[in-house]
Amino acid sequence: MPMKRRLAAAATLGLSAALALSACSSSSTSGSSSSGGGSVTLHFFGADYGTAGTSNTTQTYWQNIATAFHKQYPNITVDVQTIDWNDFPTKLHTLLQSKNYPDIIEGDAPQSYAQEGIAYKASDVLSESTLANLIPTFAKQGDYQGTEYGIPFTTSTRALYYNKKLFAQAGISAAPTTWAELQADAAKISKLGNSTIGYGMPLGTEEAQAESYMWMLGAGGGYVNGGGAYTINSAANVTAFNFMNTLVKAGDTEANPGTVNRATLWSDFAAGSVGMVGGSPAVVPIIQAAGKLTSSDWATAPFPGENGTVTNPLGVDDQIVALNVHNQQSAIQQFLNFAYQDTYQAQFDKEYDLLPATTSAATAEENDPIFGPFVKAIPTSSAYPTNANWSDVSTKIKQTIGAAVDGTAPATVLGQIQTFALSNQ
Repeated sequence: MPMKRRLAAAATLGLSAALALSACSSSSTSGSSSSGGGSVTLHFFGADYGTAGTSNTTQTYWQNIATAFHKQYPNITVDVQTIDWNDFPTKLHTLLQSKNYPDIIEGDAPQSYAQEGIAYKASDVLSESTLANLIPTFAKQGDYQGTEYGIPFTTSTRALYYNKKLFAQAGISAAPTTWAELQADAAKISKLGNSTIGYGMPLGTEEAQAESYMWMLGAGGGYVNGGGAYTINSAANVTAFNFMNTLVKAGDTEANPGTVNRATLWSDFAAGSVGMVGGSPAVVPIIQAAGKLTSSDWATAPFPGENGTVTNPLGVDDQIVALNVHNQQSAIQQFLNFAYQDTYQAQFDKEYDLLPATTSAATAEENDPIFGPFVKAIPTSSAYPTNANWSDVSTKIKQTIGAAVDGTAPATVLGQIQTFALSNQ
């Protein structure tokens, strides 16, 4: 992707999660490497998964790591800046456009940087042991032309959250495993009245690409085929959206799903007014904060598919990419090896209700009563495409795919997105 277009679409996947500080200045050093005796300053630019100015800002997390690292490597200082997700694309765009390149970026996809030749390979900035400890499913997400550039930092998988109280009121004894069962259950819950929503289907601009993908996977489809070619308008994907339309037209979802965002429906689920919704571990603190549902009032289950539960659920990760513009390979490697210790992985996951990116940290969480099922789903999860233009395609999906359940034929909408994906590579 040309640099100009990459800058215009600079930040991408986050999710998941669940990114306002001024732009950092260009990196400056008085020595070219951390082992040469001179002082080095690395500039770290990342997403804020918490709230700036509060105790859970990610600025504090990274600053604590930087401080501990500096004590061990006194000639290396790490200047940390974290940016609210909403401002992250604009701030990053400004930095890149003005050539004030950070040394390390957390929260953006690596492919476009690799394409421009300004990214280190993961093997250049991680030790062999740290590299081998990355969860393979997500390590592959950092690939560009068969070489790993991006480094997964935090991950998440998706499952079906369901309200056991509403299930009991509707006479439902177990979570659905097929689309037909989900449809029947959603209809029963919707008939309970009080504006109760059977299934929450967020296809608004916040994260429509995730909701869509969960349904595509349930039909045996996806955004790309095994060779990485876009298949957005495949027969399987059209089948998925045709079924989603059936739910919408029957009144078993919220009204106008194409305009409703994930955050709204997760909050509505926490308030007890939604029977089922797809979600990540990030739903848990929302439920706890709302105080409407006890731990026995809700549960999670694998997402239903057309003919059975989805065995390859959506898995997402946020990546780190190290830039080679300032030639700080040695210092970057020392810092990243330090930052990827299990202690810090676990600390981040606990603070932000996300999952680890390292095998050792994930193994330690497998028996957690809440997060264990999400962790165990990681090995077979399906991640987003690694195509260099996925950032642009994902944005297009967020902006337009909701129309496929709001009156426009799914085949038409998916076909338009497919055309966009192929013509903007």
